[in-house]
Amino acid sequence: MKIALGQINPTVGDFEGNAAKIIAFAHQAKNANAGLILFPELSVCGYPPRDWVERPSFVAHNRNAMERIAAETKGIAVVCGLVTPAHAETGKSAMNSAALLEDGKLAFLQSKMLLPTYDVFDEMRNFAAAKSQALFPFCGKRMALTICEDAWNDKQFWNKRLYTFDPVEGLVQAGGNFLLNISASPFWVGKRELRRDMLATIARHHKVPVAMVNQVGGNDSLVFDGSSLVLNASGDVVAQGKSFAEDIVYFDSDHLTGEKHEQIAGEEASVYSALVLGTQDYVRKCGFKQVIVGLSGGIDSALTAAIAVDAVGAENVIGVGMPGPYSSQGSIDDAEALAGNLGIRFELLCISDIFGSYKKSLGKVFAGLKENETEENLQSRARGTLLMALSNKFGALVLSTGNKSELGVGYCTLYGDMVGGLAVISDVPKTMVYRLSHYVNSRREVIPQASLEKPPSAELRPEQKDSDTLPPYEELDAILEDYVEESHSAEQIAADRGLDVSLVRLVIRMVERSEYKRQQAAPGLKISPKAFGYGRRFPIAAKPDV
Repeated sequence: MKIALGQINPTVGDFEGNAAKIIAFAHQAKNANAGLILFPELSVCGYPPRDWVERPSFVAHNRNAMERIAAETKGIAVVCGLVTPAHAETGKSAMNSAALLEDGKLAFLQSKMLLPTYDVFDEMRNFAAAKSQALFPFCGKRMALTICEDAWNDKQFWNKRLYTFDPVEGLVQAGGNFLLNISASPFWVGKRELRRDMLATIARHHKVPVAMVNQVGGNDSLVFDGSSLVLNASGDVVAQGKSFAEDIVYFDSDHLTGEKHEQIAGEEASVYSALVLGTQDYVRKCGFKQVIVGLSGGIDSALTAAIAVDAVGAENVIGVGMPGPYSSQGSIDDAEALAGNLGIRFELLCISDIFGSYKKSLGKVFAGLKENETEENLQSRARGTLLMALSNKFGALVLSTGNKSELGVGYCTLYGDMVGGLAVISDVPKTMVYRLSHYVNSRREVIPQASLEKPPSAELRPEQKDSDTLPPYEELDAILEDYVEESHSAEQIAADRGLDVSLVRLVIRMVERSEYKRQQAAPGLKISPKAFGYGRRFPIAAKPDV
C-alpha cells in the first residue's frame, strides 16, 4: 500500500487551522492513491501545549477537531496526534495520544507510554502515561504505533536508558512487524543524524521497517526540522522528507521504496535554516508582521538582521542605528551599508543627548564617583528605550541581538541590549556567529567586510574591546560548551582544552553570577543540545562551589 507522511507545521491551540491543514494534506494523499497518511505528535493541537492541557475546554477542542477530521477524510485512513482525557485515578487531566481514523470514525487509539522530563521536556507534569499498548492490523501488517519518546529507549543504542520498559520491544514481541512513530522531535545540531542512527538501530535489531513522521516549524524557543524518515529492516533510508519545510512524502509499505526529498546539509546551512524558520514562525504565530533590529555595525546585529530579512522579508524589517558618544564613524557606516545591502528601512537615532541628560539627572547623586559600567549601561538602556518606543508605535517586534557567549557570562545589559520579544541568536556562540555570517555572505554578500574583520566591541567607552573583559572567544566558547552543555568540571575542562584552570573557574563564576539576567531574557531559539532557557533550570539565589 502507498502510505504518506504528512509533515506539517501546526500552531499550538489553533484547532481550526491545524485541522484544516491535516484535512488538506489527507485529501492530497488520497488523490495520490495513498491508503494511509501519518501526521506528527499532537498535530491536532500543536506541540508542546504545556499547561493548556489542564483546561477542560482545550481537551474538548481536541476531540471536536478529531471528529471533524474523521468526517472530512473518508476514503483514506489518518493517524494524527491529539490530547485525550486521562482516567481520573491518574491525577492528570490528559494523555498524549495517537488516533487512527477510518471511515469517518475513530478506529484505534494509542497513548504515549514514555513521558520525557529532561531538557526542554516536562511531559510528566501534564500527561498521564499509558499503561499498555496494542497493535492494529492494516494493509496486511501488524502495525506498532508509537509516539516520539516511545522509540527512544532501545538498549541496543543507548548506554544509559531513562526508562525500564521499551515500548518498541514490547510491541514487536507481541507480533508487530511494522513500526510507526509520530514525533515532535526538536532540532539541535547533530539531532537529525542521531535520530536517523537510532531508528536504524531499531530497524536492524528488530528486523522491522520503521516510518517516522516529524513535526516541522517553530513554537516558541523550539524549532522542529521535519526530516521525516522511512527505513527498511536493514536500517537503510528509503524515504525522507525535507528539512525545515512542510512536506508530504510517499512510500510503498510492501516494496519499501519511496521518495527522498532534499535535505539541507552542512552545519552552518542547517543552523541558519533553523534560525530563519524559528524567527518566521515566532513572528507569524504571535501575530506580528514587522520586526525591529538595532544595528550597531557589529557582527551580531548584522547576522540577526540577515536572518530577519530571510524570515519575514526586507519590507518588514526596520533597522535602527543608535550611535552614542563612543560610536565610531566606521560602525555607523557599516550599519547603514548593511541596511542598504539588505534593502531594509534604516533609521538613525543618536543617543548622545539622551545619555547626557541621564548623566545630568544623576550628577548630584553620583558626585565624586568615577564613571564605570554604570555609565556604559546607561547608553545601552537608552538604546533599549528607543527600540521599545518604536515597537510600541509601529506594533513591530524587537529582535534582540545578543549571542550565547555574551548571555553565558552576563556580558549584556538588562533592559538595554537584552530588550526584545525574541533573542534570535542567544543559543549561537560567538565563533559560530562568524561562521554563519560567512555563510550568509557566501550566498550573497550583504554583511560589510569591516563587520567581519574588526575586533568585537560594545563601543561604550573609548577604545573598548570585548577582549578587555572576556577571554578570546575561541577559548570562551570552548569552556561554555563543556560546562553548559556537558556539565564538565573546571579541572576536566582545563585538562581537555589545555587551558589555565584559573581562567576556566573565572568563566564558570561569570556564568553562575549571571543567572538572574538569563531568567529575565527574551525567549531564544534553541539550536544546541543545551540552550539557556527553560531547558536549563538553575536557582538564582545560590552559592555554588565551582
